[in-house]
Amino acid sequence: MTTDHELRERVRRYYEGRLREYGATARGVDWKSESSQQLRFEQLERLWQGDPDASLIDYGCGYGALAAYIRGRGHRGPYTGFDVSGDMAAAAVRHTEGLAGCRWTSDREELRPADYAVASGIFNVKLDAAEDDWRAYVRRTIADLASLATRGFAFNALTSYSDRDKQRPDLHYADPLELFDHCQRVYGRFVALAHDYPLYEFTMLVRIAP
Repeated sequence: MTTDHELRERVRRYYEGRLREYGATARGVDWKSESSQQLRFEQLERLWQGDPDASLIDYGCGYGALAAYIRGRGHRGPYTGFDVSGDMAAAAVRHTEGLAGCRWTSDREELRPADYAVASGIFNVKLDAAEDDWRAYVRRTIADLASLATRGFAFNALTSYSDRDKQRPDLHYADPLELFDHCQRVYGRFVALAHDYPLYEFTMLVRIAP
């Protein structure tokens, strides 16, 4: 079985290659466009909507695009961006220069729980990992994400309902119903599954009961 450390290292190297090739842009974190990236952020934002002072952890922050997006929409609470890639965290520092209340790290041990924790795109690129290994890794990472949130967490993933002829072997297409059931059983009944926006993916939002 491939260890979580080995899986993260493969993904880290992959994304650092994208960053070198495309810079601090949507393509630099493997999204097709800025507009699709923003659409994903809109889904995640539903988690803390109406609470501009909520503290937030961005788990897999890339070059800091989410921080710039939420600050532009009035969010002012503490924001922590975490990425396993030190190069990405450094790019985020440069990309978000001047944004107040933001900090960046590539060290998981530096993270402390926040009101909300979100992850965008971190489950998509499995490269040559075995499906069973990657599915187990996804669940363990969701558990880590949940451990960092006191009020709720959210993540997105490519959907298994994507057209079969367009699916790529290096990407992971998660079963949204399976993960919805998992989140309900493990994290409580306040779970929302958004599968109604025009991308081949879904967003899971989990609110933690007080």
